[in-house]
Amino acid sequence: MKCLRIYATPDGESHFGEVEIPTKKVAVHPDATPFDVTDSYPASRVRFTHIPAGMRQVDWHTVPDRVLTVRLDGSVEYETSDGEIRAVPAGSFVLVEDTHGKGHLSRHSPDSQLVLWISLPNGLDEPLGS
Repeated sequence: MKCLRIYATPDGESHFGEVEIPTKKVAVHPDATPFDVTDSYPASRVRFTHIPAGMRQVDWHTVPDRVLTVRLDGSVEYETSDGEIRAVPAGSFVLVEDTHGKGHLSRHSPDSQLVLWISLPNGLDEPLGS
């Protein structure tokens, strides 16, 4: 499973990357096709965020801690300081790790949005196991 990532390098510039999250087949019911499931990751906090309609652009900003954002509806376009732009539709998740430096821009869709923010102190680096 792949996850889009926004991170900052030591010089403070932000970039996009991709994290590969390993999965394994797990039988959840004898009559069901096995699911692809990841290991568990430690989370310190979960926040539900309603972004009001008309938000538009949020200028350069960082995140206070490593967070996995899960976009339940609406869409956003992120821009990193290296000039790259990525569109993130509803149903997508992004690991945002630019806790220092210039940060990133967010350009929101005109409609309101619901986003789940999951604080991951270790990012997706150290799973707890199954």
